[in-house]
Amino acid sequence: MNNILRLSLIQSAAALLLVTLAACKCTDGGAATSCSTSLSKADRTAITANTMTWLKAVRAADWKAVAATYTQDAMLLPPNEPSVSGRATIRTWFEAFPPIVSMDVEETEVEGCCDVAYVRGTYRFAFSPPGAGTLHDTGKYLEIHRKQSDGSWLKSRDMFSSDQAAPNP
Repeated sequence: MNNILRLSLIQSAAALLLVTLAACKCTDGGAATSCSTSLSKADRTAITANTMTWLKAVRAADWKAVAATYTQDAMLLPPNEPSVSGRATIRTWFEAFPPIVSMDVEETEVEGCCDVAYVRGTYRFAFSPPGAGTLHDTGKYLEIHRKQSDGSWLKSRDMFSSDQAAPNP
């Protein structure tokens, strides 16, 4: 992917995130009000717990548990591929991914208000496509999380991209 297209995708994702957060509404006794508070410590802890549950499940190749960290209507936005919509389809996407040898993530930013939050972070992983040996990648990710009625937080949008330069066509 050329740098202009990559920049355009990043700008589009940032604009979507800003619009989503600007439209964030809380309910207070059934009436919608503008959110004037940031995430609580408990919310941040729950969001990080979702990330750690996802990471543990990826390391164990437990794709059912990975899919459970997403909302039913979630979208996975992998690089150089069409969007993947819905929890069941996201599970299928992960099941088809080459075997993951190692995986690490680091949350670098968790922000939001009311029942919407975003997580920005970095990843490092190694995977083994058939016949290719072990390949390594580093990159970044941006997720939108939604608070559930039980107080947990699940991913509703998940976008990631490699820091590696795309191969020349």
